[in-house]
Amino acid sequence: MSAGGQAGELELVRRGDPGYEEVRAGMVWNARKPARSPEVIVRAADERDVARAVRLARSAGMPVAVRAGGHNWIGCSLREGGMLIDLSRLRGCAVDAASGTAVVGPAVTGRELAAALAGRDLAFPVGHCGSVAVGGYLTSGGLGWNPGAWGPACGGVVGVEAVTADGELVRCDERDNADLFWAARGAGAGLFAVVTRFRLALRRAPAVIVRSTYVFALEEVERVASWVEEVAAVLPAPVELSVIVGTRADGSGRKVVSVTATCFAGSREEAGRSLEAFGACPWAGRALERTREEPVGFDALLDASDGVWRHGDRCAADTLWSARGLAAVLPPLARELARAPSDRSLVLASPAPAGPGRGPADMAFSVLGSSYVVGYAIWDDPADDAANEGWLRTAMDGVAPLGSGHYIAETDLLAGPDRVRRSFAPAAWERLGRLRGRWDPDGVFAPFPREAWRSG
Repeated sequence: MSAGGQAGELELVRRGDPGYEEVRAGMVWNARKPARSPEVIVRAADERDVARAVRLARSAGMPVAVRAGGHNWIGCSLREGGMLIDLSRLRGCAVDAASGTAVVGPAVTGRELAAALAGRDLAFPVGHCGSVAVGGYLTSGGLGWNPGAWGPACGGVVGVEAVTADGELVRCDERDNADLFWAARGAGAGLFAVVTRFRLALRRAPAVIVRSTYVFALEEVERVASWVEEVAAVLPAPVELSVIVGTRADGSGRKVVSVTATCFAGSREEAGRSLEAFGACPWAGRALERTREEPVGFDALLDASDGVWRHGDRCAADTLWSARGLAAVLPPLARELARAPSDRSLVLASPAPAGPGRGPADMAFSVLGSSYVVGYAIWDDPADDAANEGWLRTAMDGVAPLGSGHYIAETDLLAGPDRVRRSFAPAAWERLGRLRGRWDPDGVFAPFPREAWRSG
């Protein structure tokens, strides 16, 4: 098998080949590229290529890592040594409106899936950032749009096709290969198989999406966080609350706390009723800015997120679930945000981001708290790497005692040896270990542990 991509051959790019470094760097969306280098990168054309690549890696004793869209902040698909299977060409997307299902390849982005559904009165809880491919997003759980009504995105996965450590293509759902199906919905980068297709149960598209926002001075963060907890408890399920602590977009450089309610409704009248409690904020008079019930399209929601997390930025992120609520977790992070080296850095917070009471027992994905925060360092100059990475580490370490776990898709798995374990409920972590022993006893797929990845 060669790097030439000729008919009947895998397309391989080996370390040392011309163009290898360009291909390696392109495996990661983040401009902050890890120094880890696979021995070989396989650019799979279809699921048969994936199966052949796994068999090749198995015979050569090369641990396998997998990449769909490369959007993971630490570039966890890039391992030192072994084989990286690039799934970026697996982009099929077939929608069956009659059955309300879709079959999609792992490299299909959230924006592409949303566009395919838009004219069919159908929807799916894609990620907030439209450039994220569904492969890593769904296998990691999927904290996406409208979580109160739709739940985590992996709950909408009703079947997968996957290549196992033996290089066999299998179908998995609640009846066939149910334990591998369980793992495929939440195991993330530690999954011991390659998902080549997802079968999704689609949702009815909302007739309208309406958004209201308050912008407060950073000094108001304590009262705002307490109010967000209170209003979250009474808002209807299809109202998604999000809080961003960051720099005001007017060029002033002022740090602010923005609170947005996004309502997915059947009509404008329903949306108005759903947002009444949000509109009755007792601190509305203290807001620097207020937007009332603004209709917005799904594309505009994705555009707003893509404008914050831009391709080519240098980014670092870390996450924390907490049982303490935003009133405890957000103020200390807001104080750290005021000292961030980059004005583009921010903290994103949400109460119940996977929906009230969403802790599904039939998926590896684990809801580990009643509130969720993510710190993002975003900057441009490589010379500022140490300052921005250090700021984020200090900020997130400061609230670590308030945490109950992490979200496997976005947390910094290299920040501590317990990060992976603390991204799962204890029973789910133990079950993943048992299933890895069953499905991949020879360790074909590169495991989770920090020790398996050299940071370079």
